[in-house]
Amino acid sequence: MPQPRSTQRRLEAAAGGLATTAVQRMEDELPWYRALPAEDRSWVGMVAHAGIAAFIAWHADQDTLPPIAADVFGTAPRELTRSITLQQTLDLVRTTIDVVEQAVPEVAEPDERVEMRAAVLTYSREVAFACAHVYAQAAETRGAWDARLESLVLDAVLRAEADEALRSRVSALGWDEVKDIVVIAGNAPPGAGSETVDAVRRVSTRIGAEALAAVQGRRLIAILGNVADPMPVAGDLADLWAPGPVVVGPLVPHLYAAGRSARAAQSGYVAAAAWPNAPRPCHAEELLAERALGGDHRARRQLTDRVDEALERRAGTRQTVMAYLQNGSLEATARALFVHPNTVRYRLGKFEQDSGYDITDSRDAFAVRLGAMYAVLPSPSERR
Repeated sequence: MPQPRSTQRRLEAAAGGLATTAVQRMEDELPWYRALPAEDRSWVGMVAHAGIAAFIAWHADQDTLPPIAADVFGTAPRELTRSITLQQTLDLVRTTIDVVEQAVPEVAEPDERVEMRAAVLTYSREVAFACAHVYAQAAETRGAWDARLESLVLDAVLRAEADEALRSRVSALGWDEVKDIVVIAGNAPPGAGSETVDAVRRVSTRIGAEALAAVQGRRLIAILGNVADPMPVAGDLADLWAPGPVVVGPLVPHLYAAGRSARAAQSGYVAAAAWPNAPRPCHAEELLAERALGGDHRARRQLTDRVDEALERRAGTRQTVMAYLQNGSLEATARALFVHPNTVRYRLGKFEQDSGYDITDSRDAFAVRLGAMYAVLPSPSERR
């Protein structure tokens, strides 16, 4: 209902002084306000002025509540929600309302003071609800934008497109300082992809890693940062993938090099079908032989170099390894080479130390044989 003109006139006349008092009290009582940059402090002051002006306009006719979010916060830029938290905004509201409430005896007639204090409380409640609404909208908008940005960055990494557009997006996500990156690929679980991605973020945060993730078709791809040792981290996350292989790419120094980790992880994910008993999670380098057979030229070159370098590192190693692959036992190899079985055992142990392959294991023996064969065969590019 319309308010008496005498009270309303005094309230309107006091508006500027109330706003100035509110800003001064914020300066005196709120450390976070004093720490803000000058531009943000100016915007906060404008919000306080707008809030008092909107209250005075509503107080003149309280039949309906005003659109407070627009009246109070419409002057402030969206970026202000990044500079101050919801709790700090409520501190701002509380300080401003306290100033207005303390001014009631000066501006209201004695018989109107109770009603005016009730109006102040009603208005402060509506402003608090408006604050929550503004921050919820900002969070929703920011979340949608971050999700889109995250998807673009992940797509660029998978395509190995380390261009200027990627750099700006990485910076916008706050990943320009994230180091020690690894990519993990596996089957996506059923259900909403957004829930799966949220779960990856939650678990990653708990173990101290940064995460970007996306469900692409039937795959769940995760890029993890600040990872000191990839395999234990992958083990902590493995249950978030559906049954099937979970393949971990090599550790790379930063996000701009993550394409290498992503290629290895995805190649390993496809090739893992050829090793049904592969561990879960499995490092992509454990699948070099399967990846090479599947047409991964980088894996073929890596396998060839790894085997050939180990064969050439020590005298007698190549002859001993090839003889063992031919004969299949220490004793038969020793007879073929006219040496003691312990000599064969020693040389094979050194080869395992140099290459990582124990050729007394049938699968490792297959990988070594394949690497040795690739070393003497022309590559696909050389055959053209």
